[in-house]
Amino acid sequence: MEKQVLLQVNNLKKHFDIGKGEILKAVDGVSFHIHKGETFGIVGESGCGKSTAGRTIIGLYEATEGEVIFNGKNVQSLNTKERFAFHRQMQMIFQDPYASLNPRSTVSEIISEPMEVHGLYPNKKDRLKRVYQLLEDVGLNKDHANRYPHEFSGGQRQRIGIARALALEPEFIIADEPISALDVSVQAQVVNLLQRLQKEKGLTYLFIAHDLSMVKQISDRIGVMYLGHLVELTSRSELYDKPMHPYTQALLSAIPIPDPDIEDKRERIILKGELPSPINPPSGCVFRTRCPMAMEVCSLEKPTWQELDGNHFVACHLYDKKKTGGQDFSQVAVSR
Repeated sequence: MEKQVLLQVNNLKKHFDIGKGEILKAVDGVSFHIHKGETFGIVGESGCGKSTAGRTIIGLYEATEGEVIFNGKNVQSLNTKERFAFHRQMQMIFQDPYASLNPRSTVSEIISEPMEVHGLYPNKKDRLKRVYQLLEDVGLNKDHANRYPHEFSGGQRQRIGIARALALEPEFIIADEPISALDVSVQAQVVNLLQRLQKEKGLTYLFIAHDLSMVKQISDRIGVMYLGHLVELTSRSELYDKPMHPYTQALLSAIPIPDPDIEDKRERIILKGELPSPINPPSGCVFRTRCPMAMEVCSLEKPTWQELDGNHFVACHLYDKKKTGGQDFSQVAVSR
């Protein structure tokens, strides 16, 4: 049975006019889809555009170009009433749990506010009962309802943020680096909580992060972003067992392996240079200035998005034999 596509993103672009005729190309032509009930991960270095992509999808930023199709409807073409209903179906968990919570509101007020705005649980007692249930769902209790955000730890504040995102019973949640501001000891607890809630409530996630090891734990499929572009997309097992793009290989080589014998023998791929500016990205392949396997064609032409081994997509000239003189670089690339 074919899986239902809940979200379809087509050639999404988000450019910012920063003045003096300069345009910052934060997201520059990203396409992917997410099936109902799955977790789709997006990873990449800071500044690659992954958070901007998430905020553009949910409508916090207006797209410069492209389409966002949710449940078969083009989000950009929704009228005011339809967009209001759309925001009930799609919610967001933010990176900084303290900055995203109103310090002057109690936990009860923070979680119940979306319900009031959307007219859910008009009766105050029913609304409070719902708040208590949501607190229990995320591992807190009703005694926390009358406290303020500063009275909680970072992990507890993020649980409050998750409860707020669940208040409207959404189908889809964008988790924008939800664990990066938390202690390492707490990160796994929050990821486990998200996985449990997904099973219990049938949620679909877009999980944005720069920690590949954590993304592997939670995601079904993973897209790798670099300087506003997707460079590779496949299942988590395929990505970790057979990374194709040189950038993906470099990211994976930085993840330590707990076995010291294997770790000592591994080759670490060190990328040279700094991340280029999205205001003036390199010509051709945006990764070519740091790529250890760059060829002349990489500066002349933008690589095409191609499918290699069944649902494994990559944008890299190494896998286009017409541009490599007929040579097959796939095994060379994978062995790095």
